[in-house]
Amino acid sequence: MLLHPRAKVHRMFELVEPIATVTFSDVVNEAFLALGMRNYWDGYFAGRAAPLGTAPAEVVHAVFYNFAPGEVARHIPWVWGKTSPEEAIAVRERASAAALRQMMGEHADLPGLMRIADLATRAAVSAPIEGRALYAGLRALAVPGEPVARLWHAATLLREHRGDGHNAALVAHGIGGTEAHVLLALSLGMKPEEFGRIHHLPTAQLAAVVDGLRGRGLVDAAGGFTDAGRTTKERIEALTDELAAPAYGVLSADELDELIAGLEPIAAAVQALDG
Repeated sequence: MLLHPRAKVHRMFELVEPIATVTFSDVVNEAFLALGMRNYWDGYFAGRAAPLGTAPAEVVHAVFYNFAPGEVARHIPWVWGKTSPEEAIAVRERASAAALRQMMGEHADLPGLMRIADLATRAAVSAPIEGRALYAGLRALAVPGEPVARLWHAATLLREHRGDGHNAALVAHGIGGTEAHVLLALSLGMKPEEFGRIHHLPTAQLAAVVDGLRGRGLVDAAGGFTDAGRTTKERIEALTDELAAPAYGVLSADELDELIAGLEPIAAAVQALDG
């Protein structure tokens, strides 16, 4: 297996992320609302958890890792009374491909797109599944043949493979799901109560999480990073990249460079519309 430099592995994360996350866009949300979902989060959990089957909320909470206690249970298993995992998978793929095609614009019809989608797919289906529950569930799904859908599917596999590894890195460093959001907020120069994924939490609950990090010497009295906190965050990110690297071992150095070059204009086009 070829070990690529961390910088290139991290660059793939930067390029894959906007492509995969079109699945959280309005087009996909509307498709799930049409199935009878009550809100965005019903569709989010139905689509993302579908490869796990009708797993109970506790399992989805464990696999997704970074939701506050009780958040998953507000949607799982309720959504399975409105749709099935099989239908959710089909709706998610179809709507995500439509959203990606729309955002890609002229890039969706370029003759070289299938080559880029194939390179991404080779990487996406080659990584080890051990300890990667969500990635393993996605690996069990059929790979789409149409180039845009194929690219989205590969990007999603690569994203969730990395995400499973990121969760392992967090566990190894003793960082819980809500704590991870606090550290991410601080790394972005934001206060935890301003950060989108946790700003809705009760003030006392969020304060208790920050106090716990302060007690471990990761957050200072003013609510910012200590040196130890910053170092911990950097170690987690480095380990996450390291654990993501095996997905790209099937590609030669030239092929990985070709994939990066092919994804860059696509990711830029998606980000330009999404931002």
